[in-house]
Amino acid sequence: MRILVTGGAGFIGSHTVDTLVASGAGEVSVLDNFSTGKRHQLNPKATLYQTDLRDAAAVTSVIEKARPEIIFHLAAQMDVRRSVADPAFDAQVNVVGFLNLIEAARKHTLKRVVFSSTGGAIYGEQDEFPCTEDHPKRPVSPYGVAKLATEAYLFFYKVEYGIDYLALRFGNVYGPRQDPHGEAGVISIFCGKILDGQPVTIFGDGMQTRDYVYVGDVVRAVVAASKSSASGIALNVGTGLETTVNDLYSTLASIADFPTKAEHAPARGGEQKRSVISPARAEKTLGWRPEKKLADGLEETFKYFKQQRDRPS
Repeated sequence: MRILVTGGAGFIGSHTVDTLVASGAGEVSVLDNFSTGKRHQLNPKATLYQTDLRDAAAVTSVIEKARPEIIFHLAAQMDVRRSVADPAFDAQVNVVGFLNLIEAARKHTLKRVVFSSTGGAIYGEQDEFPCTEDHPKRPVSPYGVAKLATEAYLFFYKVEYGIDYLALRFGNVYGPRQDPHGEAGVISIFCGKILDGQPVTIFGDGMQTRDYVYVGDVVRAVVAASKSSASGIALNVGTGLETTVNDLYSTLASIADFPTKAEHAPARGGEQKRSVISPARAEKTLGWRPEKKLADGLEETFKYFKQQRDRPS
C-alpha cells in the first residue's frame, strides 16, 4: 500500500506516521512544509516531500512520484484566531490546498482519504451535550467553515470519482509533541508556564469546557478509519466528557506539584462556552473508543515537555 501523510512532521501527523511505519502498513511518504512541523519528529523510514499545499505544481509533482493509494490529510492551518484575522490565508491552506492535493491525486491511483476535521469548530455553539454528528453545523470561525467545506468537497469527489473517504471530527487533541496553537494548545502553554515557574493565565472565568482526547487514541482512530469499509460519512473522535479550563489547570498543577494559583484575564470574544462530542458512532463504525484517562494523559504530556526542557541544547 502506498500511503501519503500530509502534515506528517506535525503533532498528530508524526504520531500517525510512526504508527504506520511500525505496523508495516506500506510505503509511507510525508508531505510537509515545516510551517509548524518539526524535522526531528519526522520518521526516518518515511520519504519526505517538503512542499506547500498551496503550490499546485509542486503538489502535482509529489503525487506523480508518490502515487498514493490512500491519503491521510492532516496538514492544516489550525489556528482558529488566525483564521478569524486572515480568512483568505486560512482558505488558501485549508480549502485550496486540499483541492490542489485531491485534484492531482484523483488522476492517479487514489482510492481513499482519511480527513482530519474538527469536532468543535464545525458545530459552533451546541444544543446538546455531548453532540452527535447529526447536530447542526454552525461554524463561527473561517477555520470551521473550511473544515465543513472540505467535508462537502470529499462527498463530491466520492460521487463524481468514486474516492472513498472518512472525515474524523477530532475533539481537542493533546499529548506529546503538541504545538501551542489552537484550543487544545492550552495544555502545552500551561505546561510551558509551569516549567518556567510563571503564573498561568486563564481567560474568562475558566468554566468553559472542551473535550480533550489523547493523541494516541486519535491515531488509533485514524488508522482504523484507513482500514474500515465505511465511506462517505463523518465520525466524532472524542471522549464525550467535558472538562473545564479550571479543572484542567488544577490537574496539571497537581501533577507538577505547582502551588501557584492561576490568574484570570478578560474572556476572549467569540469563544465557545461548551464543546463536547459523542464518540458513539465511531465506536459502532470503527470499533474505536477512547482509552486514555485525562489525568494519565496529562501526566504523560507534562513529562514529555519536562524532558524536552531538560535536554541539553
